[in-house]
Amino acid sequence: MNYHKKPKIIWLQGATCNGNSHSFFNYPYLKTVLNSFDLIYHPIIPSPISLKKIVNDKSIQCDILIIEGTIDPNFYRAGISIDKLIKRFDGKVDTVIAAGTCASFGGIFSQNKRNATGILFRHEQKLKNPHILKSNVINIPGCPIHPKNLATVLMAIKSKQPIPLDNMKRPKEIYAHTIHHGCSRNEYFEWKVDAKDFGLKEGCLFYEQGCRGPMSRGNCNITLWNETSSKTRTGQPCFGCTEPNFPNFSFFYTPKNMSIPAEVPLGVSKRIYLTVSSVAKTFSIPRLKKRLLDD
Repeated sequence: MNYHKKPKIIWLQGATCNGNSHSFFNYPYLKTVLNSFDLIYHPIIPSPISLKKIVNDKSIQCDILIIEGTIDPNFYRAGISIDKLIKRFDGKVDTVIAAGTCASFGGIFSQNKRNATGILFRHEQKLKNPHILKSNVINIPGCPIHPKNLATVLMAIKSKQPIPLDNMKRPKEIYAHTIHHGCSRNEYFEWKVDAKDFGLKEGCLFYEQGCRGPMSRGNCNITLWNETSSKTRTGQPCFGCTEPNFPNFSFFYTPKNMSIPAEVPLGVSKRIYLTVSSVAKTFSIPRLKKRLLDD
């Protein structure tokens, strides 16, 4: 990549709802980001070149390939299957970005199709024949993707900053911690004070309402949506949309075995979780039992 020129971006779509595109285009500083790149093709906005030209002219090159949506070999764009179109860029592009959970891990469109996958993974399993072998792949899961996360990765690539990745090819800066990190309800979680309904300002949403924040990697409670809020701040449980197996688990409900959650926070053994929970429940914190806005 010639860093003295604007890096060229081509944005392709597999099977998708367009959610990642719409999320990114609502980024408050989108103009600043796009001024640093040359977006030569995007499927839902006016572009300098067409998809038909990309398909027919193999000499068209880019520096960054962004892929949105599940990779389904039966899904065609401009007369070519999406998997074959992607493979044309393998080794010819510096970086491939999987924008969203579908492109990263298969997502919702892969639930009933064995051959529908992400670029390198199908859920938690690495593909035997990944769609990209030679180019560097960065997964940025989310349903939809958080626009700032994509902007951060793009600007890091442009400025030649290193982007450490985990074993699922996600940037560690974004996915090293859980959605639970930074949650405004953490004190309720620690003292086991549960929210009894949705939309309340008080209480933890994990035990009663199915919140997957403690089991899901991401930064939604640190890098707020619209720079304002997150699901848990509005009294709604995290759905775990950044996780490889999304959406293959319960929503709005925490599965339990004899009142014990079937899953416990990442990195914590069930024995330790139960011990700490039992101790916490022996304490009564009057301040946490009250409604925040009551006198």
